[in-house]
Amino acid sequence: MANQLEQLKQYTKVVADTGDFEAMREYQPQDATTNPSLILKASQQEQYAHIVDKAVEDRKSSGLAGDALVESIIDHVLIAFGKEILDIVPGRVSTEVDARLSFDHDGTIEKARQLIGLYEDSGIDRERILIKIASTWEGIQAASKLQDEGINCNLTLMFSLCQAVACAEGGIQLISPFVGRIYDWFKKETGNEYTGADDPGVQSVQTIYTYYRKFGFDTEVMGASFRNTSQIVELAGCDLLTIGPDLLEELQNSEEPVEKKLDAEAAASADIEKLDLDEKTFRFLLNEDAMATEKTAEGIRKFAADIVKMEDLIRAKL
Repeated sequence: MANQLEQLKQYTKVVADTGDFEAMREYQPQDATTNPSLILKASQQEQYAHIVDKAVEDRKSSGLAGDALVESIIDHVLIAFGKEILDIVPGRVSTEVDARLSFDHDGTIEKARQLIGLYEDSGIDRERILIKIASTWEGIQAASKLQDEGINCNLTLMFSLCQAVACAEGGIQLISPFVGRIYDWFKKETGNEYTGADDPGVQSVQTIYTYYRKFGFDTEVMGASFRNTSQIVELAGCDLLTIGPDLLEELQNSEEPVEKKLDAEAAASADIEKLDLDEKTFRFLLNEDAMATEKTAEGIRKFAADIVKMEDLIRAKL
């Protein structure tokens, strides 16, 4: 019998959530996602240190100095990892904008253009790149503008329907609702364990997927941030699922049956109301959702902190 990973691939595009090239080769995902934490972790590993060292050496003669030099080196590290990943996966790689730009509309657009420019200068077609941006109001509006320019975006740190709806209405290519972090919040708040269809993180993605298919939005839904394989199996049929190496291994080592749980035709007939969303409504709905407000802010803080650690690592090499 096929293992769970093989079964899952029949219903859903599997994406590797890692900066580890060997894990990608082993599990053969369609796409790959990275974030500041994953790149920082990989950069500190001996087998990937040469990527960082090369970026440092190459940029030393760029004429830049100080913070501008460090920023340029990090951009080139991100692109170097992305290029290596694209040699392994047949699809796309997600590369993240600095989380400290999460509330900076213009700064996000400028950085995304820079990253796409670096990829294109390296001979990589922009269709293989997703620029990751936090699902703040500013981030979503910036991403919508970028989409108009042909720069596809992946809206990350997503915890609520209002964030998802704003993305769909903005014509965003793909969103990454965070299953595991929603689960973490509710487990901490209630003291309850959640499994299968009772998991609030799973329910969040199901609601978003149903809303999109019901109202005819083309934005891709990619469940992310998993804590266990139960969450993954419950979302079989989602457009994409991005999964870390440990859980990919568990799926590969299990032969338990996987059934399609999300279905576009069934979603189209669901009883769900359409949100009338503008900026004021978005901000109010997000504010009313304590979990989404807290987890979005926490995620931005953590990614921003890891960018600072990455800068320190680069400065030490300089």
